[in-house]
Amino acid sequence: MTTRVTLAAIAGAHGVRGEVRLKLFTDSLAGLAAHDRVLVDGTPRRLLHVGGTAKSPTARLEGIADRNAAEALRGTLIEVERDALPPLGPDEYYHADLIGLDCVDGQGTLHGKVAAVENYGAGDLLDVELPTGKRALIPFRPGIADLEDGRIRLDPAFLA
Repeated sequence: MTTRVTLAAIAGAHGVRGEVRLKLFTDSLAGLAAHDRVLVDGTPRRLLHVGGTAKSPTARLEGIADRNAAEALRGTLIEVERDALPPLGPDEYYHADLIGLDCVDGQGTLHGKVAAVENYGAGDLLDVELPTGKRALIPFRPGIADLEDGRIRLDPAFLA
């Protein structure tokens, strides 16, 4: 399990007072705004304000007071420690918890590991790194790929 979870990436400066534009990896602005302290490129900072819209989110960070400082953060990640996230309910998961899990078929044969989780709007996709080094995207849907006992049980027909 990872110790840090990425909530956003800084896309650039917003205005002249040090605000930054964000690419969110949370389900809403509230998911980021719930945290008082974050890690920006590994450096702890207070999160002073989260604003904008779901399509154009912005934030203000402690110690970033002008456009040049904000622009210098372009491409950096905003993260929190995994234990700062709210507890999960039954059958819930964080994408970060899936990365690195073994992918096996119904007989327990290893077919690869989860390298990433993507979502282009139609649902989660598991990016599975195969033993050959190639990768396959498979839908994270019941019967195709299921989270069971700390592993992903998948239908290998979807690895083509």
